[in-house]
Amino acid sequence: MAEWLTHVLFAYALFTALSWTTGWIDQRWIAVAMIGSILPDLNRFRLVVSDGLMSYLVGVPFSWWGIHTIGGVLLLCGIGALLFETVSEERRAFASLLGGALLHVVVDLPQRYADGYMISSSYAFPVPFPRFPTPGWYVSSDRWVVVVAIVLAFAVFVADSCRETVEDNGES
Repeated sequence: MAEWLTHVLFAYALFTALSWTTGWIDQRWIAVAMIGSILPDLNRFRLVVSDGLMSYLVGVPFSWWGIHTIGGVLLLCGIGALLFETVSEERRAFASLLGGALLHVVVDLPQRYADGYMISSSYAFPVPFPRFPTPGWYVSSDRWVVVVAIVLAFAVFVADSCRETVEDNGES
């Protein structure tokens, strides 16, 4: 759960900072990006519903693993974008969901793995992609990563609040 919190807080911080310079990103799209940041980890549904049961239910071979790839993320972002009303909103939703999901992928890359290599090849599946050595900065259970995410998100929140206060005072 701390890993999901980390991804959501990093997405909040990044998209809030982007909203300062991008006209179309507002609180709504920041929230959509935060949702996008957990899309790759929806493969964890395999802990509740096995691949075999899903294969039986849908009638075709099925694996939750595909969700934690760029292709799986693109598919989920496309499905999520269809939930919006206008074409403009669909595009913004797709961009926000994809931005959050790609941030998730980037944050996961420098993790420490037992074999010492990044999981970059699994993200690119089915395109062959090399596995590079990982810097091994952290494992997903490290608490300091969520502390960094909390501090960063809080700093961005304070900066955003101050920025809005200055803008409100400047307009009156």
